Amino acid sequence: MVKQKKIFVLDTNVLLHDHKCIYHFEENDIVLPITILEELDKFKRGNDLINFQAREFVRELDNLTGENLFTEGISLGLGLGRLYVETGKPFSREMEESFHEKIPDHRILAIADYTRNKNPDKQVILVTKDVNLRIKAKALGLTAQDYKAGQVTNLDMLYEGIPVVEHQNDEALGKLYSNHEGVALEEFDLGFEPQANQYMILKGNKSSALAIFDIRTSALFVVQKSKCYGIEPRNAEQAICLDALLRPDIQLVSLTGKAGTGKTLLALAAALQQRRDFHQIFLARPIIPLGNRDLGYLPGSAHEKIEPYMHPLFDNLTVIRHQFDQRSKEFQKIDQLLQDDKLVLTPLAYIRGRSLGKVYFIVDEAQNLTPHEVKTIITRAGEGTKVIFTGDVHQIDSPYLDSKSNGLSYLTDKMNGQAVFAHVNLVHGERSHLAELASNLL
Repeated sequence: MVKQKKIFVLDTNVLLHDHKCIYHFEENDIVLPITILEELDKFKRGNDLINFQAREFVRELDNLTGENLFTEGISLGLGLGRLYVETGKPFSREMEESFHEKIPDHRILAIADYTRNKNPDKQVILVTKDVNLRIKAKALGLTAQDYKAGQVTNLDMLYEGIPVVEHQNDEALGKLYSNHEGVALEEFDLGFEPQANQYMILKGNKSSALAIFDIRTSALFVVQKSKCYGIEPRNAEQAICLDALLRPDIQLVSLTGKAGTGKTLLALAAALQQRRDFHQIFLARPIIPLGNRDLGYLPGSAHEKIEPYMHPLFDNLTVIRHQFDQRSKEFQKIDQLLQDDKLVLTPLAYIRGRSLGKVYFIVDEAQNLTPHEVKTIITRAGEGTKVIFTGDVHQIDSPYLDSKSNGLSYLTDKMNGQAVFAHVNLVHGERSHLAELASNLL
């Protein structure tokens, strides 16, 4: 049976999410409303990754441009469909009655509506990451969906806490503490096949232990509770988190969890503890302007514009400072690191182009990054660099990302099981009883 080809009409935000998206629709045809070229033109200038996506897609389209792009379409390659650019079309009567303003979203809808009427024998699907536009399309009887490429299909692992494995042999648990070369996996009855760098809590009749599985030796190693630059773990999850942050052979870590679980604080404390092992410590976060308005709308200098977004990072640094007396060498060392640019707290966009060799790189609020942005960051990591992504996939500020499509979820899903990667989901809040109560009930 021959598979019926579909026609996908793409919204601008799909191209800004993934500039290679046109190659991810298999044998189906793609229609680009000409309106998106006007929209992309607004994003071409700038240093953010969204501007990079706009420029790269325009270059990609320029390479494909030919005489038939507006008529017969252009083949996207072997096994792929054809690409068309559709010029502006008049609103149908239903469109006119429903949407009076001829804004870009409505013009894209008009072209999707026109394409459907022109191809009654094919399924026409509008692809957009804008929920409101999908609802508008469905109100017109159009099929609309989110961009599926790069989405995580199984989110369970992101939300799982540290597994507790009971009924373990006390003698084997004792060996964990005494044998620094690890204890063979066969000596434990886990009931599951652990993945690389999987953490667990083992419990026997008389003893218990925090452990990590080393896939290279097929052995379990004990996790010791470590105090990092004045910060002491308050629960087993935080002790395990610090182990992942301190372990030299783990080069990439994702930390998820709700507000108040200590993700950023622990990452920063671990970085300061290992400051002699790295040339620099970068603590960065993406800036998501309120109301999707560019920072240029805000008053003041560049520093004054970004300062409100950086306050949470400085708050974590202040917590660490307060563990020490102002006259102590630890307190003074933090100030010295800041003055010497050995400790840099900055918006993520300001790091672009920097060399990431032998750097301890913490990316906060990573749930607001796209999968491509996360990939761009990691692929810049040089020798001796460790990259930490922290975030809460339930607190996404970007209007075009969700728990399945954001970069933090995508990273954790794709890297899970790799020998250089570890993921820890922090469940228990430690900020305060009030913060924990609000997080759980409100």
